[in-house]
Amino acid sequence: MRYEIIKVCGMKYPENIKDVANLDINWMGMIFYDKSPRCVGDDAIVALPYTKKVKKVGVFVDDTAQNIITAVVRYGLDIIQMHGDESSIFIRNMRNTLYPEIKIIKAISVRTADDIARCKDYEDCVDYFLFDTKCDSKGGSGKTFDWEILKTYDGDVPFLISGGIGAEQLEALTDFYHPQCIGIDLNSRFEISPGMKDVSRLREFIANIRMINTNKNI
Repeated sequence: MRYEIIKVCGMKYPENIKDVANLDINWMGMIFYDKSPRCVGDDAIVALPYTKKVKKVGVFVDDTAQNIITAVVRYGLDIIQMHGDESSIFIRNMRNTLYPEIKIIKAISVRTADDIARCKDYEDCVDYFLFDTKCDSKGGSGKTFDWEILKTYDGDVPFLISGGIGAEQLEALTDFYHPQCIGIDLNSRFEISPGMKDVSRLREFIANIRMINTNKNI
């Protein structure tokens, strides 16, 4: 499988943001959810201009339209990720309100094939799906789910895989294939502490992922 997009999420600290932005990644996620230990603070604003070569993703959990729009403008976000129970109506309204170039991701929490079926409600209003592991709390669990379930997804919207991806999943990522899978989302398995990424471990893993892309040559 070729992974065109590598997203590193849960960035919080300015210097760490700068270091990770210099890696071979495509998207960087900042969480705007005050109940998350990775919630980004105002001090990170000074680091964001250094990520111009990397698309900036704002992650929101059942937030208000006003807060999302304010963050898009203030932080210069390129993509917004809806990671809560946002309705398709809410997302359509956001789509009509935001600048046309702003892309939208809808995160879908997955445990069974029934969860994948929820995508039907959002296919006409999002640019990407992100399939994450279903858990009792909002946000990620740091655990993987059975990627075989993704074979039931037959939509046209491209997606990323999330949920506990680390070095141990490298072989599984090599073997996995779905025509709409375009990338992976990395977070807690590469952390020293919540929001602080291990740059060396990320660099090594990303190099291995890019090698997969080269070897697959597709």
